[in-house]
Amino acid sequence: MRTTSNPVFRNLPRQEGGGYASFGSGVTSAGQFGNQYGQYPQQYGQYQQAPPTTRAMTIDDVVTKTGITLAVLALSAIVSYGLTNANTSLAPLFVIGGGLVGLVLVLIATFANKMDNPAIVLSYAVAEGLFLGALSFMFTNIEFGGVGGSALIGQAVLGTFGVFAGMLVVYKTGAIRVTPRFTRIIVGAMIGILVLMLGNLVASFFIDGGLGLRDGGPLAIVFSLVVIAIAAFSFLLDFDAADQLIRAQAPERAAWGVALGLTVTLVWLYVEILRLLSYFQND
Repeated sequence: MRTTSNPVFRNLPRQEGGGYASFGSGVTSAGQFGNQYGQYPQQYGQYQQAPPTTRAMTIDDVVTKTGITLAVLALSAIVSYGLTNANTSLAPLFVIGGGLVGLVLVLIATFANKMDNPAIVLSYAVAEGLFLGALSFMFTNIEFGGVGGSALIGQAVLGTFGVFAGMLVVYKTGAIRVTPRFTRIIVGAMIGILVLMLGNLVASFFIDGGLGLRDGGPLAIVFSLVVIAIAAFSFLLDFDAADQLIRAQAPERAAWGVALGLTVTLVWLYVEILRLLSYFQND
């Protein structure tokens, strides 16, 4: 079974044959795979083959649930930005509080098998919206060492969805195939990035600028580009995981888990693009 870099998608059924799935394409082997699907209730967590009274998940469900989640996140981010603009003392509170609450909700959804719970997914969207709105304000506000000018936010949003659309095209055309080796490379790269970030954070307590990964210099720019690339490639793993759910005829409610996983990756990508753009503005 292929695994994904996104922990929200970890509990997936085993797919025999290792065939390549194209996101949103026809499911010619859906019937056969659906029969196999019921054999793996433990590996798949709480999701089991949809009973006759439950409609199986479709690509339309994924699009709808993801759209709702992103709309709630965007509305929350706009409110957060407006509140921090009116009262700058709220910015650190929203960044720290929203970030921590969002992390806790993702952990609950992942390890308590609550990925299909719309309340948790939408609560995550609200928390991350508060986080992103305040963080965007801090990146563009001189008082917090920002570069000034809100145009940076629009550029980051366009860049984020541009990367998302580009990787969806890459996945649908099969230009890059999601294989076990590809998955291992991406997961390994993500672990390496996490270790470097933690190392830079610890070093910053003793050395001004830490390891130089976030100080806006040439090394920081290269590091951000690498992180953006890994985040972009992780979309392929997310698309493949969603495809496996559709092929496995998972219940319709499983689309909320897909929405959560894609939103987590989008948030990560947006923050890194925003950071990279701020480096060039500082120059």
